[in-house]
Amino acid sequence: MIEVDHLSKYYGSLKAVDDISFQVKKGEILGFLGPNGAGKTTTMKMLSCFIPPSFGTARINGKDIQENSMAVKEMIGYLPESAPSYKNMTVTEFLEFIVSTRKFKSKERAERVNKIIDITSLGRVKRQTIDTLSKGYRQRVGFAQALIHDPPVLILDEPTDGLDPNQKKEVRNLIKNISGEKAIILSTHILEEMEAVCSRAIIINQGRIVADGPPSKLLENSSMYNVISLILSSKPAEFMLEPIRKLETVSDVQLSVDEDSDIYKIQVFPVKKMDILAEVKNIVDGTEMKVIEIYREKGFMDEVFHNLTLGGQS
Repeated sequence: MIEVDHLSKYYGSLKAVDDISFQVKKGEILGFLGPNGAGKTTTMKMLSCFIPPSFGTARINGKDIQENSMAVKEMIGYLPESAPSYKNMTVTEFLEFIVSTRKFKSKERAERVNKIIDITSLGRVKRQTIDTLSKGYRQRVGFAQALIHDPPVLILDEPTDGLDPNQKKEVRNLIKNISGEKAIILSTHILEEMEAVCSRAIIINQGRIVADGPPSKLLENSSMYNVISLILSSKPAEFMLEPIRKLETVSDVQLSVDEDSDIYKIQVFPVKKMDILAEVKNIVDGTEMKVIEIYREKGFMDEVFHNLTLGGQS
C-alpha cells in the first residue's frame, strides 16, 4: 500500500533524506525511528504530499505522490507532530469542519463525526473548545481528524510525544485497534513505543536507512542477545562454573555482585549468539547453586539504536 522508491530531499546543500526505498503492506505498523534530524519528519511530509521530493518518488495505493497528489491526499490520514487544530472551536465543530473538506454528502457528515467521536472516546469533551483540553485529548482530536474519512493509509508523526504513561497507552491501543485494514507509518524516537506497537521497524540516520526488520530481529544486533542470566542468593564456588565455561557453545562467563543486596549474577555469553538456555540449565540443575532466577536475555534496543546511529561512539 506504500511504496517508497529512491526518495531524496535536499535543502540547499543539506541532504535531509538520502535515497531511501521501502514498502509497507496492509496490516503493518511500521515504526520509523531515528535521532532528531535524521529525516523522519521530512519523509512523512513528502509521503503526505506536503513537500515535494528532490529525487525519486513514492506511491500510495498505486498513486504517485507527484503525478497524482490529490488522489494520494484522499487516501491518507495524516497526524502531524503536535496535532495542530483550531483551538477556539469545540471538538465537534472542528471535526465537522474537517469532514466538510472531504467528499461526503451532507447527510453522511454527521454520521462520520459521531462515529469518529465514539472510536476515539471523545464523547465526554465533544462540546469543549480544543484550547481547554488536556494534551492527551488534543492528541485524540488529532487522531480523529486523521481517521474521519477512514483512510487506507495512516501517517503518524510522533503521536505520543509529551503524553503521560496512561495517555501513551490509550493512544497505542487505538493505533493497534485500527491497524488491521490499514498500512500505518509511525514516526518516533521512543524505543519503548516501537517495541510495544510496531510489527516492523526502520531505523534512519543522517537521511539513510540503516536497519529494517521486525523489532525481535533488530534485537539480534545487541551484544546481550541470547545471553543467559542467572540470579543467585549466594556466591557460587568456582568449580560449579567450570562445566559451563567448558561448553563449546559458550564464549564467556561473567560473575558480578550487587553489594547492596548480596545478590550474585552470572552472565553466560553464547558463541554466535546461539540459544544455549537448555544446555546451561541442565548443568545448573546438577549443581548446588542457589539460583533464584534463570532467563534468556532478549537484547537491548537502546544499544542497537546507539550502535546504528552513532557507530557505538558517544
